[in-house]
Amino acid sequence: MKKERKSLVESLIEEGIITFEQLKEVEEEERRSGLNLRKALVKMGLVSEDDLVAFLSNKLGITQIVLESYIIDPKIIDLVPEGLARKYELIPVLKIGNRLSCAMVDPWNVFALDELRAKTGLIIEPMVATQTEIKRAIDEYYTAKGTIEEVILAIDKEKVSVKDADVKGLEAVVEEPAVIRLVNLVISRALAEGSSDIHIEPEKETLNIRFRVDGLLHQVFSPPKHLQSAIISRIKIMSGLDIAERRVPQDGRFNIKLESREVDVRVSCVPSIYGESLALRLLDVSGNVLTLEQLGFSRDVMQDYLKLISHPYGMILVTGPTGSGKTSTLYASLSKINSVDKNIITIEDPVEYHLPGVRQIQVNAKVDLTFANGLRAILRQDPNVIMVGEIRDAQAAEIAVQAALTGHMVFSTLHTNDAPSAIVRLADMKIEPFLISSSLIGVLAQRLVRKICKECKEDYAPDEEMLKELGLGDKAKGVKFYRGKGCPKCLNTGYKGRLALFELMVLNENLRRMIVNRMSASEIRKEAYNFGMVGIKEDGVEKAKSGFTTLDEILRITQEE
Repeated sequence: MKKERKSLVESLIEEGIITFEQLKEVEEEERRSGLNLRKALVKMGLVSEDDLVAFLSNKLGITQIVLESYIIDPKIIDLVPEGLARKYELIPVLKIGNRLSCAMVDPWNVFALDELRAKTGLIIEPMVATQTEIKRAIDEYYTAKGTIEEVILAIDKEKVSVKDADVKGLEAVVEEPAVIRLVNLVISRALAEGSSDIHIEPEKETLNIRFRVDGLLHQVFSPPKHLQSAIISRIKIMSGLDIAERRVPQDGRFNIKLESREVDVRVSCVPSIYGESLALRLLDVSGNVLTLEQLGFSRDVMQDYLKLISHPYGMILVTGPTGSGKTSTLYASLSKINSVDKNIITIEDPVEYHLPGVRQIQVNAKVDLTFANGLRAILRQDPNVIMVGEIRDAQAAEIAVQAALTGHMVFSTLHTNDAPSAIVRLADMKIEPFLISSSLIGVLAQRLVRKICKECKEDYAPDEEMLKELGLGDKAKGVKFYRGKGCPKCLNTGYKGRLALFELMVLNENLRRMIVNRMSASEIRKEAYNFGMVGIKEDGVEKAKSGFTTLDEILRITQEE
């Protein structure tokens, strides 16, 4: 400890943070108050707590952790007794194998490290955090223990029943350990259940919380109405929103870490008649981008699509409604063709995942960085491949088409129900048919369907009406179909996870001629079928026959067609 103290003192003086004279005053304060060097420095106002922790991390090679961005697993907390945590001002954060990472005010305290090792039987990896952060975390995780329901019962109703107009009261409530713990538990439960979104929706007498799992919303629980302001204000504070403003929509974001996962949370807040309604989109940015092989392509469609993305120039569009996995397909496509001899640049809104070796640009309307303006800039960067997150207007469409015609490979998305409709959509954006015909090489339409839960999968006989509606009839004779009975693993839905249904339209000379002659989407579809295109519904039926999904899912996802 003397060695570390000497190193810290020398570094502080070397950096000009304190002088020799001030060091003597600090040492006097240490003797008088019993505080250690770091606490004495902060108490005397010579350095702020945040600056000192950053200094320790940068100069002395100790890992710094921002506890506010972590959600700690209760099982990790249980490894260290509350008395030990409070005694040495530390909190366990992460366990990997036989190593336990702990955030500490004093990461050099050998007595604390020895006691932790003896108590847990693990190798301790100390990290440094501010005293304020650690105290708040100890209060949150040890005071407000238990399930969501238990934490709710432990919250003092009088303490959190603050009127929306009382901004100071709300600011105090959102720092309550039990409120922080409750919000963290909701987020961690959503992640554990594989949710993509959390909806917090005020009603007249209740506050409903729903999770979107595998594309469908599920009611999770309804906290008491008196917790509404506390929960909503806590999330607004986390995402940098104004808790005093409740009349206009607001958008924000924050990052959290849960074990080895890093999650980007996008928050949308809108006023409603019973209070503000929140939608939280959860993006696991630490997860690996899916490969094309993992998306669910049939063998024939995969072969054709791989040929398309290997073209040196041209435009490929991926179409489908919001939430149909278009961005995942684009990322998988870029990952497949990414190599050191290609310059790949994207413009996205937002950038959802980071692709190594790819330059990714975030749209920013505040500085007029639109898709169209970004595309113009990208073309001056000597790209081989360009990915446009979405073609939203005629200007972006025109630039994307010109880029494809001038020797670039362009990937983008459109909101259309099927592949042939993409032609009509581009024409609606005033793109000349001959330009569409010359630039477009293929359109991939897709939908996401839920997969049958492997834990409760069973075979069954679908009713005749369903078979007739899907055009199967006699074709279903001798075919086994499957469904999920429902079990705890799949939240009793019978489904777990999703896969994509695809419809790939590869342009041939006949199709190009039809586009130039302004033929309708239905006529283009007929020709595409003649050329061998398999529709989304047909792809779904084949996947149901293979036992990946159910006929009910195929009907649900294609019924509008």
